[in-house]
Amino acid sequence: MLLETINSPSDLKKLRAEQLPELAAEVRKFLLDTVSVTGGHLGSNLGTVELTIALHYCFDSPNDKIIWDVGHQAYTHKILTGRRDLFHTQRQYKGISGFPKRSESEHDVFGVGHSSTSISAGLGMAAASSLDGKHNHAIAVIGDGSLTGGMAFEGLNQAGHLKKNLIVILNDNEMSISKNVGAFSAFISRKMTGRYYRDLKKEMQVLLKQIPAFGSDILHFAKRAENSLKGFLTPGSLFEALGFDYLGPLDGHDMRQLVDVFKNINQLDGPLLVHIMTTKGKGYRPAEETPSKYHGVGVFDIETGRGVAKSVNKSYTEMFGDTLLQLAAEDPKVLAITAAMPEGTGLSQFAQKFPDRFFDVGIAEQHAMTFAAGLAADGFRPVVAIYSTFVQRAYDQVFHDICLQNLPVTIAMDRGGLVGDDGPTHHGSFDLSYLRHLPGIVLMSPKDENELRHMIKTAVYSDLPIALRYPRGAGYGVELDSELKCIEIGKGEQLLHGKDLTIIAIGSTVYPALQAAESLKSRGISVGVVNARFVKPLDIELIMTTAKDTGKIITVEENALQGGFGSAVLEMLNDNNLHHVKVRRLGLPDRYIEQGSQVQLRKDIGIDAEGIINSVLEFIQ
Repeated sequence: MLLETINSPSDLKKLRAEQLPELAAEVRKFLLDTVSVTGGHLGSNLGTVELTIALHYCFDSPNDKIIWDVGHQAYTHKILTGRRDLFHTQRQYKGISGFPKRSESEHDVFGVGHSSTSISAGLGMAAASSLDGKHNHAIAVIGDGSLTGGMAFEGLNQAGHLKKNLIVILNDNEMSISKNVGAFSAFISRKMTGRYYRDLKKEMQVLLKQIPAFGSDILHFAKRAENSLKGFLTPGSLFEALGFDYLGPLDGHDMRQLVDVFKNINQLDGPLLVHIMTTKGKGYRPAEETPSKYHGVGVFDIETGRGVAKSVNKSYTEMFGDTLLQLAAEDPKVLAITAAMPEGTGLSQFAQKFPDRFFDVGIAEQHAMTFAAGLAADGFRPVVAIYSTFVQRAYDQVFHDICLQNLPVTIAMDRGGLVGDDGPTHHGSFDLSYLRHLPGIVLMSPKDENELRHMIKTAVYSDLPIALRYPRGAGYGVELDSELKCIEIGKGEQLLHGKDLTIIAIGSTVYPALQAAESLKSRGISVGVVNARFVKPLDIELIMTTAKDTGKIITVEENALQGGFGSAVLEMLNDNNLHHVKVRRLGLPDRYIEQGSQVQLRKDIGIDAEGIINSVLEFIQ
């Protein structure tokens, strides 16, 4: 097994070039065997095996900086850089991360997890190398999806201006290109990256400039002719206009071709974009046939491709999709918007049934918000479904374009709270904190999937900006009401009355609070439980009444304690001169939470039923 001999890029370089396809086959098998047990991002990683091997074979990591956009495609990179024997722990509790992480390896030169950052980071490293007098390369590997993010074009624009040693690898797994064009383009790219061609081109430029009177005109004509030819033969005119030399498209699974081109461009200076065509899910037929299904997978059977079911209950995501579909069938003004995640946000069926009222804007969260604001300003009821961690990227648009204008846009924040295996880049840890201080916004979170349905209707038919947050994973399997109803804005509900203490919980922490209260009852401790429902506006009357009754309050939230729900309750009590009420806040501590199962992480942090019980006992004492 070649793979067993590779513990670093230096080991990889000891192989002969003709051995690399065999290594690629071994890596693919290793990926399938491991990810089928641990879960993870499968399709994108199967598609970049040859690309990753060729990069590490031809460049000198970490002296040459390889930056992986998002990091969904960096598993082979991790395997080749000393983490093969730890790879079975990826995305597991106390294991290695599923994304490149600076603290994990010197070869992970930049931490990632959100899209469209690689070009900007790579340009920063290229500029730093230039300032230090080094002659190395920064290599940004970015997918065609991530290139839809505006930040990627901001980086391209400056890179073309600075002329630093930045290589952008465009990993294109969506477009298609015919074999004859691909072969000819590969031939042209190899010739244009050769030292002889580049040197000859420079010498001809110098020679033409020296010709009296006509030299500059001839040179200008020659450049126009070259650009016209390349623009006719390749789709790279956009990148050329931004100041990049464009090469490709290349077959991303042709190891020999990749190695030839990468060895050539290793000798070149200045910004360069190499267009690589890959197949998502390469080598595993189920993933090739349905790549979206195998983008991120749980545990699955390799033979059948079927996932191992973990719950019979519908997920919050599915319930959101079903409810929005129902509302859209009743009202033609209801629209759905997502940022390149129709499956992940539960909107696939909506897209099929109402294609004219469904908008996938690509990886462009900022645009999604302002686009929704424009629709709302003209009388529609747009619902923007985005994971909580990615809503962070559109904060200014939520403030300026939605809330400031008081437009009725619903922001459906999936994966609010701890998401589990994807770790700190994907936990929705901060939304309650960064949204609740915006004037005019309504911020709410349901205790279960039935309440979620009513909150969706409430949000869609409110005339206010509303952010609705719900967790990842399956619901509780509660009975669903036959009729959808609007909930009174800012109205919580008292679930249990108590004499000794009141737990005020929000969202996913309500049921653990109820379990804790029932357990404490057997110990002779009377605990009340309030389902706050709303972070903003708070149910001031209900909270004040319970505070006066018991004199002790514990707030529980799956959000950062700083500026979160508990902080809102504290502020409200202070503003109403209830200084005698004692308050303890439970929530996410002031640190980034690593990956692990939701159950394990909630236990560690102390916001599960057991943790709430322990906090109540300490507080009572």
